[in-house]
Amino acid sequence: MSWYNVKLIYFRELRDQLRDRRTLFTIAVLPLLLYPLLAMIVFQVQQFRREYPSRIQVVGAEKLPSEPQLFGGGNFLADYCPEQESRLLQLEFSPALGAGVDDEQIASSAQQDVQAGRFDAVVYFPHDFSSRLREFRAAQGVGAKRDPVPSSKLQPEIFLNSASDKSREARIRLGVVLERWRETLVQDNLKKNNLPAATITPFEVNNRDVAEPLRKQAALWSKILPFVLLVWALTGAFYPAVDLCAGEKERGTLETLLSSPALRSEIVWGKLLTVMTFSMATALLNLASMVVTTTFIMTQIERSTQAHLPFEIGPPPLAALCWLVLSLAPISALFSALSLAIAAFARSSKDGQYYLLPLLMFSLPLMSLPLMPSAQLDLGTALIPLTGMMLLLRALIEGQYLEALKYLPFVAAVTAACCRFAIRWAIDQFNNESVLFRESERFGLGLWLRHLLRDREDMPNAAHALFCGVLLVGIRFITSLMMQMPGNWQELVQSTLVAQVALIAFPAALMAIMLTRRPLQALALRAPSFWITIPAAALLALLLHPAVRWLGLLIQTIYPVAPEIAQAYVGLETMIQAMPLGTTLLVFALLPAV
Repeated sequence: MSWYNVKLIYFRELRDQLRDRRTLFTIAVLPLLLYPLLAMIVFQVQQFRREYPSRIQVVGAEKLPSEPQLFGGGNFLADYCPEQESRLLQLEFSPALGAGVDDEQIASSAQQDVQAGRFDAVVYFPHDFSSRLREFRAAQGVGAKRDPVPSSKLQPEIFLNSASDKSREARIRLGVVLERWRETLVQDNLKKNNLPAATITPFEVNNRDVAEPLRKQAALWSKILPFVLLVWALTGAFYPAVDLCAGEKERGTLETLLSSPALRSEIVWGKLLTVMTFSMATALLNLASMVVTTTFIMTQIERSTQAHLPFEIGPPPLAALCWLVLSLAPISALFSALSLAIAAFARSSKDGQYYLLPLLMFSLPLMSLPLMPSAQLDLGTALIPLTGMMLLLRALIEGQYLEALKYLPFVAAVTAACCRFAIRWAIDQFNNESVLFRESERFGLGLWLRHLLRDREDMPNAAHALFCGVLLVGIRFITSLMMQMPGNWQELVQSTLVAQVALIAFPAALMAIMLTRRPLQALALRAPSFWITIPAAALLALLLHPAVRWLGLLIQTIYPVAPEIAQAYVGLETMIQAMPLGTTLLVFALLPAV
């Protein structure tokens, strides 16, 4: 391969992309304007945002004790609900309930009022609330027998509609006020019994933060910057890849490039370096714009409100930016190669955008997993593409260099293998002219079925095998969520037979009939040679069984099984041991082999 040709193709493609105003706007102008515009919109929206009062109906307020008093002047007392909070609570007191009204009638009426939206919440104090409270206080007195009334009967009941945001907000506001009133009741009980307030709070926990300010900033940026870096590296590779493949097909310039003396691999490398350049530029410009905008906005908020934040949100450490720049090259190479290979399928720019969307949907869960609080860098997560890279960057930004160095070889190996596969796939796509020069075709269910039956081959190809494998795994996963854990070995046999026949054998046989002309040969259903097959099967059993057991132990070490699942496995082993020998051979040996 001539790197001189690669350089020529790279500069040619780079000039073409720089001449495109849409590309320049997406790569250079949009990142510089996006985050300031978002910040401005958020500030403008905040000016029009206001809190709406909650409409509360109070039932049974006349049954409350006079001391300590909860209501006064048609509102909560200022001791429990300051004026600022009181404006957000519009109370409406129901008339005094008669003696013949029971709790079920009150509950039914309150539910109807809340569901109909007449009130955001209804708070109900039982008719015997005051008397039970006095009994409770008497039972807690000095020298009294400690046999209090259950506290559940002393609590008021709040009716809310959890499907309504306004009702949930009303519940929160009511809960704060009633909690303050309850604390006052507790303090009064302690005073009447000559007990100090420390009786119910014998100690308090004093939190002393030992983290340095720079470490706090690094911990904040370590969760944001890697995610933004990967998202924009992927997004920045989309449009150049589509334009360099599908766009050239539309302009009719791809044939001229392919007829040049340059090899297909050289053409791919030239286009790949071009897509990488724009991918890295997009990621870096977005990072710079986001960091500058966030730092400026948070500084202005702190100055305007004169409120001290838990820690100063300054720019990320210089070391964090260095680690991000170093990791950007392999990340951009991976996304660029995948985008280039997928875009080669497209017949137009519109098709290219459709084809690249699944890549984004597949990558987002892998990039979102490290954002979970429980996500940690270990051997299992280091072997997951993209996830391991994000967790490694997080550890490096936070200064956990020993932990990062421990798992760096695994992350580097997985990323290098993915890049190698993606680049190799892109080169294979450009070597296959049936992929590059596909004609436009209309999709129809009848046309597709006729194509499957007419253009069948004798044996399935790699695409058929991959599609069949993914289909079987998907069917098996969905049905596993629907099936219940067997209670005995008979139910275990039934579920295994259903899984083997209906979820594996039937779909595979159906696809062999539809996609191949020789289904028996495709499924390898032929009479075995006794003198070769039987000794080979015995040898494979002796060799594969220890290897499979070792592989299972290795997987359990890397990805430990939850205790609940391990306990379920123990129950399955007990059921298998209780099976008759013939049934065990049929279910776990003969049927899976067929």
